[in-house]
Amino acid sequence: MQNLQNFRDYYEILGVPKEASSEEIKKVYRRLARQYHPDLNPGNKAAEDKFKDIGEAYEILSDTAKRAQYDQFSRYWKQKGFAGKQTPKTKQWDNRPNGRTSTQEVDPSEFSDFESFINQVIGVGGRKDTKNGGSSTSNDPFRSPKSRVEYTVPKNPPKQARRDIEARLTLPLEKAYQGGNERIRLEDGRSLEVNMPPGMVTGQTIRLRNQGIGGGDLYLKITVVPHPLFKLEGTNIFCQVPVTPSEAVLGGQVEAPTLDGPVKMTIPPGVRSGQRLRLANKGYPTDNGKRGDQLVEIQIVTPKNISPQERELYEKLREIETFKPRTDLLS
Repeated sequence: MQNLQNFRDYYEILGVPKEASSEEIKKVYRRLARQYHPDLNPGNKAAEDKFKDIGEAYEILSDTAKRAQYDQFSRYWKQKGFAGKQTPKTKQWDNRPNGRTSTQEVDPSEFSDFESFINQVIGVGGRKDTKNGGSSTSNDPFRSPKSRVEYTVPKNPPKQARRDIEARLTLPLEKAYQGGNERIRLEDGRSLEVNMPPGMVTGQTIRLRNQGIGGGDLYLKITVVPHPLFKLEGTNIFCQVPVTPSEAVLGGQVEAPTLDGPVKMTIPPGVRSGQRLRLANKGYPTDNGKRGDQLVEIQIVTPKNISPQERELYEKLREIETFKPRTDLLS
């Protein structure tokens, strides 16, 4: 069985395929870095460790030469495993300010474990120890080669630059009408409970102060889902209400749906199909605290199936009715 020696799959850590482009890797890294950043997860050790892991992975995969060496090392490990207790050959460090070797001189077969290899690639091995016995972290973002290579998160990380951000919120019409508390989850992993105003409409933007990045603002873009019964027409609400032929002829009270629940409305005798009736102050809220109206369109619906008794009455009505709607057409 091959000796894993703490090998770390950087592609798996970032959640990207091995053929991922540099732009794809950069996009995923930024999203994960925002999600697990210590500033957004104070006191969360697991998030801090994850932040270090993705930083280490990005350090290697974002650099073309380092990524090529890492891929070469990965293939070597899968084929032959590590060199076990073999002592790595001594390498000559060049005169570059960062103390790194040429990126083309790393031979996977010369390393006894993954740690030695990755430290050689990023240039940690040639650093002098500090008083604490570890590698210097003032210029190098990685810890001592004696321990796991990882990002060091400063105790007092620099404050992020102030930046406004946008988020989208999709709501059903009833929720947009009522407003109230709504929990939203942002792209950076934060969860906010927001007290939404009543009467929201599609395209509206709601500003939340100091909820952006570094004290910036958060702008919520509102989308209201189309409703199967109601349609907004400015501050008015439109809906259709079906009635029977007898209700249309005789008039009377029928139930109509509203955003506040069903209400009784009176239709006049002889109402026509397509005629609109108005329910005052049953529409959408306006900025001045008032409300629009609800417009109810009458739809006369004839039955497809009737009982023998109903048929008998309809036949009798046909014999005695005086209303002749086609008289003008035939004269």
